[in-house]
Amino acid sequence: MGADVIVVGGGVVGLTTAVTLAERGLRVRVWSRDPAGATTSAVAGALWWPYRIEPAERVDGWSLETLAVYEELAAASEETGVRRVAGLHGGERLAALGGWAAGLGDAVEVPEGLRVTLPLLDMPVHLAWLERRLAAAGGTMERRAVSGFGEAAEAGAAVVNCTGLGARELVPNAGVRPVRGQLVAVENPGIEEWYTEADPASAATTYFFPQPGRLVLGGTAEADDPRTEPDPGTAREIVARCARIRPEIAEARVIGHRVGLRPAREAGVRIEAETLPGGGRLVHNYGHGGAGVTVAWGCAREAAALVG
Repeated sequence: MGADVIVVGGGVVGLTTAVTLAERGLRVRVWSRDPAGATTSAVAGALWWPYRIEPAERVDGWSLETLAVYEELAAASEETGVRRVAGLHGGERLAALGGWAAGLGDAVEVPEGLRVTLPLLDMPVHLAWLERRLAAAGGTMERRAVSGFGEAAEAGAAVVNCTGLGARELVPNAGVRPVRGQLVAVENPGIEEWYTEADPASAATTYFFPQPGRLVLGGTAEADDPRTEPDPGTAREIVARCARIRPEIAEARVIGHRVGLRPAREAGVRIEAETLPGGGRLVHNYGHGGAGVTVAWGCAREAAALVG
């Protein structure tokens, strides 16, 4: 089957871009090596917040545009996986944030940090919803790995590169680097609000996110660490850090461990078009680091405009 656009990559950025294009009337096929539930996106803690993402001057618009979409999707949270949840950013102050902080309507500074209500996504549910929305718009998902974008250009008039970490080899772009994030899922002992606190001096962060059926604990941000197996020592440290904030977490039963490799790029997010050797159009949309969920819709709309 021919296509107007082949989107390579089936994580949150690829699926959101594919939905955007399909709902504009284009014939879209998504080629993804892995099912959506096995991508890095499925591991994400998925609190809306511009975390570890550049370039700063473009993040404001992408973030706020995406925030507006999630605010709407939260009205059907069971279907979309998007909920508005209150919580605390430990040690944070509004003056230290970017222009995107203008969208934090109910943010209040307290001695401990910044209290605010934000979208929190249950990623397995949200990715499945994106797949259904793509199908409803006439798009298709295909399990298919590619060795180069020329292969995709043979099947579609335009190609969109949403390969995340895979862009390091496919583009190729040596500036794309893995930033390892490890999580622990435990039975929720009754915690209803999220909490985050970053340690700028180390790769450790402390956060817990109440998700349906579990409490997700984190985390790490280990640059250039490609390990995908959970480290038992790291898991114990994560639980201990979270338990210092909420002691009941120490006794919560562990129900799972996950590791994801954030697709960071030294120059930040890349959204631009180029012409392939065979004449096809290639649009890049990769390098989102730890904030793919936070900027997904803003970046998708910008990339879609470049498809033409």
